[in-house]
Amino acid sequence: MSEDRHQPFRWKTIRQQLWTCRVVWLASPILAVCVMALRLTGGLQAVEWAVLDQFFRWRPLEPPDPRIVIVGIRESDLQTLGFPVPDQFLAQALEKIHRQQPRAIGLDILRDMPVEPGHTDLKRVFETMPNLVGVYTVGDGEQEAIAPPPALQRRGLVGFINLLPDADEKVRRAILFADDGAGTQVVSLGMKLAMFYLQAEGITLSVPASHVPSFLIGQTPLRRFRSNDGGYVHTDDTGFQILLNFRGPAGHFDSVSLQDVLQDRLPQDWARDRIVLIGTTASSGKDFFSTPYSGTLFHLNQRDRITGPTQTTGVEVHANITSQLLSAALYGRSPILVWAEPLEWLWVFFWSGVGAAYSWRLRSGAGTPTQTLLLSASWLFLAGGCLIGICYMAFLGNWWLPLVPALLALTGSAIVLTAYIANLEHIDRQLVMNLFERHVTPEIAEAIWRDRAQLLNQGQLPGRKLTATVLFADLRNFTPIAQHSDPEILMKWLNEYLEAMAQVVVAHGGVVDKFIGDSIMAVFGVPIPRTTTAAIAQDACHAVQCALAMGQTLEQLNQQWQTRGLPTVAMRVGISTGKVVAGSLGGFQKLDYTTIGDNVNVAARLEGYDKSFEKSVESGVCRILVSQETYQYIQGHFVTCFVASETLKGRDQLTRIYQVLPP
Repeated sequence: MSEDRHQPFRWKTIRQQLWTCRVVWLASPILAVCVMALRLTGGLQAVEWAVLDQFFRWRPLEPPDPRIVIVGIRESDLQTLGFPVPDQFLAQALEKIHRQQPRAIGLDILRDMPVEPGHTDLKRVFETMPNLVGVYTVGDGEQEAIAPPPALQRRGLVGFINLLPDADEKVRRAILFADDGAGTQVVSLGMKLAMFYLQAEGITLSVPASHVPSFLIGQTPLRRFRSNDGGYVHTDDTGFQILLNFRGPAGHFDSVSLQDVLQDRLPQDWARDRIVLIGTTASSGKDFFSTPYSGTLFHLNQRDRITGPTQTTGVEVHANITSQLLSAALYGRSPILVWAEPLEWLWVFFWSGVGAAYSWRLRSGAGTPTQTLLLSASWLFLAGGCLIGICYMAFLGNWWLPLVPALLALTGSAIVLTAYIANLEHIDRQLVMNLFERHVTPEIAEAIWRDRAQLLNQGQLPGRKLTATVLFADLRNFTPIAQHSDPEILMKWLNEYLEAMAQVVVAHGGVVDKFIGDSIMAVFGVPIPRTTTAAIAQDACHAVQCALAMGQTLEQLNQQWQTRGLPTVAMRVGISTGKVVAGSLGGFQKLDYTTIGDNVNVAARLEGYDKSFEKSVESGVCRILVSQETYQYIQGHFVTCFVASETLKGRDQLTRIYQVLPP
């Protein structure tokens, strides 16, 4: 039965919490949808590419691929041999390389027309060499088609060398198979060379159908690039494309010069069982492409040298493609992988929720607005760092996660919620200050604001039962004075008195609850509950000290009033310690913080007790009576005497009354 009674309360609490957090539930998905909408328009594409490039530059470099060597036609070669290099020198170089027994030779030089002298010799090499692959380009509307050497084409020993620069002119994708315009699937140079090499390893590859989403190379699946993969938006995905997983920056592959080959300046068997790629590396050849390593930031290359932004030659790009395919087939090294679009949406929604939820949680945190702002900024910096770290660690495993949208959603939701929280705090602060602006110490005001989350409940301070000390003060014989005084002068005189007494209350840590004509009600121990006996006793002592100080202040006021011809007065004070209920009272238009309960009535009755009462000991201008409960807390700290045991008005039991005497 007890459990059943608590069920409605629990469900009500849960519903209230959910309703309170409605902003988080709304803001988080809305921010995530906005970020993903921005992404779908392409607004984040360039930034996501830049982050991918930076991850490449941060990633530890892999060692140079020992299976591939580049024969570069350098500037010195062109100066010696001529430009373009005549066919006779290419024929000689190919024959010398072939004698080294490489697994495949890729001639990354377009030779659709003879370059005399020596074309006959080169044609003979094309017709007889079994592992030589020539190149050509496939026309795609932007790039003109250039035919391959006819002899190699007849033998099926050709591969296209089309590359796919993105909008920022960087190569991040490779096309392995393409349609030649006649409905035939043709193979790229990198794939053709990989087929030769893998055939010797017992791995046979066939050209997949144009519509297949993926195919296996060894045991590693190669997934076809789609137009919205990763950070890409509406990108041309014709042909079978993959995301390139570069091994390193320019100059990362073993390289020799063409003249080194022609003049036999290389070690014995330097090309045995390797793939040899021949291509132009001279700057005048203008066969250069930007890659992720061609960024504006500096990076550390494999020789621990700091290098600036560089471009990569076309032959090196094809070497990277070939190397990636070989590593995938032989060692399971995958290309750059991406999540399916639904997973990316969930990822962004998750981080948006993280930013919103934690920012909302900060609303109940303690501290000044500046401290809260610093805490929020520190947390956001930490959360953003964790997100970047997670995405970078995933990239080390060849996964490209959507960092930029997630980071934008995290930051955006945090900023929006922080702004919303700031607005709520402004409203809460205004509400709290409206309730307490009359008379509280800065320390109490700060404590109230610090614990506002526990105090405020739907725009009000709910009633709380706590132990406090209540003080009532009233002027003696005020009614005759009021009857014989000018109303305007009386009002100024009374305000002067009330203002002075209120300052005394505040100075002693009390809260002025209300003014009732010439009466003052002050409370010590609200609104922050006292949880220890020592704290309650301290409030009682503060209340008595306040009453004594009020008497001293009144004496000073009487001296000033007397010189100004104004009435002089005395006062009565009643103090009682006990249980009260403190909270806001009223409605939206008029809301006050007040204290109610039997202990309030006791203090009021003590103040008005036996107005003709006079003790033999002079009490001065301020008579102070306290209840037995207050006396128990203050005894030993003040001069007191027992007055009487009386049944106060409205109470059934006797109340022991004590008087506090001036020191």
